[in-house]
Amino acid sequence: MSSQLGHAIEGFRYCPAELDGRDQFELLGALRVVLAQAPLYTPAMPRTGKPLSARMSNCGSLGWVTDKAGGYRYQPTHPETGRRWPPIPSMLLDLWSRLAAGTPPPEACLINYYAGGTRMGSHVDADEQDRSVPVVSVSLGDDAVFHIGGLKRGDPKFRLVLHSGDVAVLGGTSRMAYHGIDRILPGTCDLLAEGGRFNLTLRRVMPAAI
Repeated sequence: MSSQLGHAIEGFRYCPAELDGRDQFELLGALRVVLAQAPLYTPAMPRTGKPLSARMSNCGSLGWVTDKAGGYRYQPTHPETGRRWPPIPSMLLDLWSRLAAGTPPPEACLINYYAGGTRMGSHVDADEQDRSVPVVSVSLGDDAVFHIGGLKRGDPKFRLVLHSGDVAVLGGTSRMAYHGIDRILPGTCDLLAEGGRFNLTLRRVMPAAI
């Protein structure tokens, strides 16, 4: 089921319960395989080196990373193991084909793990060379309070609770909108044995070859 939120900026789509319980369990299994090859790590802010709240990993030909020395960027290898990122699971590629039909395939899937007390400040996904392609974001695990605003950090924000299996698509004008996670609601889902929430963000990074 997909719905356009009239309150939010143009191009934002909220797809509640896009993945049913069986799909979520299957996707989590595929995610565990990815994380066995590319373990979660704690990234750091540019310049200050302050650790981010969420732990991260990636899959795909490119992965988003950040640290004090190199800043925000995409690279083909895990910053700690030096190994190439594992492939994006087929379930996620199928999801992309449904919700971002007609666009080039994703090259990166950023994996964020939110434990209790974790948040993600308001930000824009702006490190991709091709920003015309939507970002597709999948929730697994505990509920999260998500916000999306406008093209300026101070614009009014619309908030909604993302549940396990929900998908959000940031396309059109919303592709460059400020958004983030205010807080996690612990204990709202029993999908993850360790608790918390995974967010899987599919992104196209480079322009498609003509």
